[in-house]
Amino acid sequence: MGQQGTKETLSTVHRAFEVIDTLRELEGARVTELATELNIAPSTAYKYLATLEREGCVVKEGDEYQVGLEFLDIGTYVKYRKKGYYLCTQKVSEIAEETGERVQFVVEEHGRGIYLDTEASDENAVKMDRRDGVHRYLHSTAAGKAILAELPQHRIEEIVDNHGLPAETDHTITDLNELFDELKQIRKDQIAYNDEESVKGLRAVGVPVFQPNGLVLGAFSMSAPSHRLQGQRFREEIPNILLGHANQIELNLRYS
Repeated sequence: MGQQGTKETLSTVHRAFEVIDTLRELEGARVTELATELNIAPSTAYKYLATLEREGCVVKEGDEYQVGLEFLDIGTYVKYRKKGYYLCTQKVSEIAEETGERVQFVVEEHGRGIYLDTEASDENAVKMDRRDGVHRYLHSTAAGKAILAELPQHRIEEIVDNHGLPAETDHTITDLNELFDELKQIRKDQIAYNDEESVKGLRAVGVPVFQPNGLVLGAFSMSAPSHRLQGQRFREEIPNILLGHANQIELNLRYS
């Protein structure tokens, strides 16, 4: 959850988020389990848990602590804090219904792609762990590359410095110059492709969505098994559908 940096930080706040992350990863934990996982004294673990429980951030169920529903309220606020976010997340289900595949709206924060909303209206749509809030690398996804293409070069280099270009499959771009070449083409076409670069056997198409000030807001993408997303459907039909919906959002933001 946290980000590493050189700015002055409060270690207690950092530790509190470590506690929350650990509870989430372990799907709940007792005081001693948390202390062992974080290599801290049980008394220290208890103090963090008691404080977080008082603030509503964790809840005690028997002798086990779980992440509390306070984060649901915070998460909902974050998801809709921009008008553009709201409009795009409402559009996701419409695109999923039209295409019969999995569709997502992704934004960039701290150099990672975050799924703000994802929908699959058809039972045959690909089933993946792409729930709201999931973080993904930008260089290996269609939505991520659509966003990267609209960022200044120094920002792209900063993201790569922080997160690298890890290979998720044999098709993932791991060379910065190759990435820049592809981003140049994406910037020209306003269409990004993921050809089995994040998951073997999965393809995706992504397009950027712009704010009225010209800055990128996020990106729509549609993903499907490679055998269903190929040829004209991959290169023309789906890109045109996504571009049409993105344009509608941009017009609504500009003139509403």
